Amino acid sequence: MAHPSQLGFQDAASPVMEELLHFHDHALMIVFLISTLVLYIIVAMVSTKLTNKYILDSQEIEIIWTILPAIILILIALPSLRILYLMDEINDPHLTIKAMGHQWYWSYEYTDYSDLAFDSYMVPTQDLAPGQFRLLETDHRMVVPVDSPIRILVSAEDVLHSWAVPSLGVKMDAVPGRLNQTAFILSRPGVFYGQCSEICGANHSFMPIVVEAVPLEHFENWSSLMLEDT
Repeated sequence: MAHPSQLGFQDAASPVMEELLHFHDHALMIVFLISTLVLYIIVAMVSTKLTNKYILDSQEIEIIWTILPAIILILIALPSLRILYLMDEINDPHLTIKAMGHQWYWSYEYTDYSDLAFDSYMVPTQDLAPGQFRLLETDHRMVVPVDSPIRILVSAEDVLHSWAVPSLGVKMDAVPGRLNQTAFILSRPGVFYGQCSEICGANHSFMPIVVEAVPLEHFENWSSLMLEDT
């Protein structure tokens, strides 16, 4: 998860987030090179009184500074479109979970099971156990298996919400009356935190999201225990 004074993104926990991190570094390097060139031109213009008369009216230079930005935009657009289509691909999910946003908590329904559903509320500060994070921990975590394609169906009961987990590269709006879907594959076990990313009311900052990734065997044991409790 994020920590104080962190400058970069959270560590990736899914293949899509890894691609997003690579694209970020790629775009940042292009921006760095452009900024360096512009800074050099500004310093050269300010620090010298010399003028090259061949630059004052040169068709070749105008062609170059017209074509070069177009090439740079293509170098940014192609990887961006590739990731955009990767994020939209949902191929044969092993598990489908419906996440419903409420004011102000999330409810989860494992649609592949007949009776596996629960609400997920934020744990109040006074009830936190040692090691738990304030404003991020929930009483029921969304447990999913590792290395399995997971499909999330996202909607809302009352107002606009947004189901977002940064380390998974997932952010999907929850719109009342509309069912949106997204997917991810968790590449390692762990606990990953997110929050509602829409201004959904007075307690907007008090409806966190906790995704716990476990091996498949542990997930099956957990689902069996949850079904027994219900």
